[in-house]
Amino acid sequence: MKLYIVSGRSGAGKTIALNTFEDLGYYCVDNLPLSLLSTLVQEIRRERPTVAVSIDARNNHNVLKEFRRSLDELRANSVDAKIVFLDADDDELVKRYSETRRQHPLGMQGLSLPEAIHREGELLLDIAENADICIDTTQLSLYDLRDVIRENLMLDKPKVILQLKSFGFKHGPAKDADLLFDVRCLPNPYWKQELRGYSGKDQPVQNFFAESNKTEQMIEHICQFLKTWLPEYIQSNRAYLTVGIGCTGGKHRSVFVTDQVAERLKDEQVIMRVKHREL
Repeated sequence: MKLYIVSGRSGAGKTIALNTFEDLGYYCVDNLPLSLLSTLVQEIRRERPTVAVSIDARNNHNVLKEFRRSLDELRANSVDAKIVFLDADDDELVKRYSETRRQHPLGMQGLSLPEAIHREGELLLDIAENADICIDTTQLSLYDLRDVIRENLMLDKPKVILQLKSFGFKHGPAKDADLLFDVRCLPNPYWKQELRGYSGKDQPVQNFFAESNKTEQMIEHICQFLKTWLPEYIQSNRAYLTVGIGCTGGKHRSVFVTDQVAERLKDEQVIMRVKHREL
């Protein structure tokens, strides 16, 4: 039996995640009391080989302390149990709750919204520390979150969804970047009048960069850094990694370097996505 336990702080996207599991054919239960998890598994394991349940801070807080023991018991009984933990920055969670005007599950305890969000993280710490897949939804749309979950379920072993994003600093930094590389030190084809109207995807600009040893060195160094550290991100259960590569305008150097890095990393253990923000 394959069981996914979906957890995380309120507002991080658990409902979207559970709906995605349901769309994929999983039998889903929201807000399941942890004390009933073993009973549920025993009742439906023959009829429902794939199950997803949501367990979060709405549970009895004393019972949550028994999470690790319950997980070990399930795995000892041949249940392939995995934990998907969703979270987001505190400020983003406050913003989401403020927009919905709903009361936080811990609000009845007389806590302010920021206090309730912080307290919830403390209550779920044991679940978070045992998570197989951790997803930071701060910068993810609901469509991105669905894609992340779907793609992780299709994998035989953990992989990172690697998004390479080119951008122009004059239009603002890539705020969702986990790692950021500044390539403004490279030769700029913008200053050649005949190349100004092209982008880094066009052959004349690519020919320009082919003559630059510095550009080749920059690409190789970025690739080497990512090849070295991507396995560590995978081991830390990171599901989604965004790498920003920026130049001044975001149309020449950053676009070319981003495409080159994507091409050279395509055989790594990642799911590759490329986005050119300014094109």
